Amino acid sequence: MSRADNVFISMCKDILENGFSSEGENVRARWEDGTPAHTIKKFGVINRYDLSEEFPILTLRPTNLKAAVDEILWIWQKKSNNIHELNSHIWDSWADEKGSIGKAYGYQLGIKHKYPEGEFDQVDRVLYDLKHNPYSRRIMTNIYNHSDLHEMQLYPCAYSMTFNVTGRKLNAILNQRSQDTLVANNWNVCQYAVLVHMFAQVSGLEAGEFIHVIADAHIYDRHIPLIKELIERKPYPAPKLQINSEVKDFYDFKVDDFFLEDYQSGEQIKRIPVAI
Repeated sequence: MSRADNVFISMCKDILENGFSSEGENVRARWEDGTPAHTIKKFGVINRYDLSEEFPILTLRPTNLKAAVDEILWIWQKKSNNIHELNSHIWDSWADEKGSIGKAYGYQLGIKHKYPEGEFDQVDRVLYDLKHNPYSRRIMTNIYNHSDLHEMQLYPCAYSMTFNVTGRKLNAILNQRSQDTLVANNWNVCQYAVLVHMFAQVSGLEAGEFIHVIADAHIYDRHIPLIKELIERKPYPAPKLQINSEVKDFYDFKVDDFFLEDYQSGEQIKRIPVAI
């Protein structure tokens, strides 16, 4: 069993057994048929993954690593807010007629800011500090820009990264305000684990610990039977992540530079209802 499976199973059991139900409360999210989408949630979930030991991808069901990497490159490398530059259709529900999701996600990372060392956007500032000042305790990004929220189609869920170098290892904390556990948990974990690996490789460092902090970790009411079935499945050993070692510039990474060796998993869960 992979450690990611262990973490996921423990988290889901805790939410189901000890979580708070929103039944009877006024909730914003709705199912496609207009029914209120209620949840069972836990506040302040913290999961830890040692990237030097294994890549934290679920084996209980498959996570599409290629699509996950494509999205993280869309946000962090292309710094885009237009779904026409993304190969999946994950964001279609939040895009306008031109494909824009507003001043959200990649748009925020691409805004340039003035520093004593020069003018950088948030991604380039991280890359600069990891190379020139790796022991800084100020290597952070934040895309929850209150002044632009009114021009965002969706408020950022995963909104802040804090990077910290210890020895030769690059550690990171992802802060997330809200997460649909069934749909998005391992998707986000894999994305930001890959991001840490990318930043480490181009900075001459090794990937260390990845910590995922979720303010509101929830399971939707219509997902409960799916989650219960999922966490009873047979797990498999963790696969090994292979990355093209010739890439030395963050902006040269492509989706095909990432490959999972010996990835076994259970069947995919199809037609998962998504609340909006």
